[in-house]
Formats: sequence, structure tokens, C-alpha cells
Amino acid sequence: MKSYLVSYDIFNPKRLRQVAKVVGDYKLKGQKSSWETPLDHKLMKELIKKLEEIIEEEDKVNIIAVIGEPILLGNAKSIEHKKGGIVIL
Repeated sequence: MKSYLVSYDIFNPKRLRQVAKVVGDYKLKGQKSSWETPLDHKLMKELIKKLEEIIEEEDKVNIIAVIGEPILLGNAKSIEHKKGGIVIL
């Protein structure tokens, strides 16, 4: 399982709530419209399919793989995740 950062910019408030709920089902930690999500291939395909059913052309969703060690600033801390990867707090 790899760690991904899922961020989104959704123009319609109704779709924004729908996207936030879908991504929220997969998230570990995050805030507002950026969430850390541990995903394997099956979960990634599932998440993408659900998001594609909601978003429109003017919306934007980025799913970015977290590679290597994170850069931590301020109060950010990292812990090892039980299923592999690092969780940023």
C-alpha cells in the first residue's frame, strides 16, 4: 500500500460535499481539500471510479504519490503506519 495526497478544487458546493465524503472514506489525515490516503491498486481504481461519477469538467482532482521521506515543517510529525508507509500529523 502506498501513500497518496488527494487534493481537489470543486466548483459546485453540492459536488464538493460529495467529493469530500468519497475521499473521506479513504483518508487518514488531512485538512479541508487535501487528504493523505493509503491506497493499493484496487482501492485506487475504486476511488477514481467514484470520483469520476461526481466531478465535472471545471473541477480538478489531483492524486499524488508520496515518494521518499516527507519534509516536515512546524508542528508536523510522522509516524509509521501499521500497514506500511508514513502518516504525517
